[in-house]
Amino acid sequence: MPRATNAVATKKRRKRILKQTKGYFGNKSRLYRYAIDAFWRAGCFAYRDRRKKRTEFRQLWIVRINAACRPLGICYSRLIAGLAAAKIELDRKALSELAIHDPAAFCAVVERAKSALATASQDA
Repeated sequence: MPRATNAVATKKRRKRILKQTKGYFGNKSRLYRYAIDAFWRAGCFAYRDRRKKRTEFRQLWIVRINAACRPLGICYSRLIAGLAAAKIELDRKALSELAIHDPAAFCAVVERAKSALATASQDA
């Protein structure tokens, strides 16, 4: 009597992994033994990078804001301090978009932040 192997489930599991690793380089897309390692490794990177993406976007926005406000005579850290003093609640993403798409509005925001810094330093 032949032994039971449940070949249907085994084949289904292997096909699922190979389908998800389609497009990977070399044996990782063709052989189950290597595909399963690549599949788990890719999942770990995907999980990590979904969290890392937020940090990287914030860094990008800060770099863009700093690059846009330097020619206007203020650095990024002073701009943020001025916005806090002026009670302007714009997040970094919005500031970055303003700097790129509407430089006149960004310039107005920077001027408001500068004036708020000036009045705050006179009061102190």
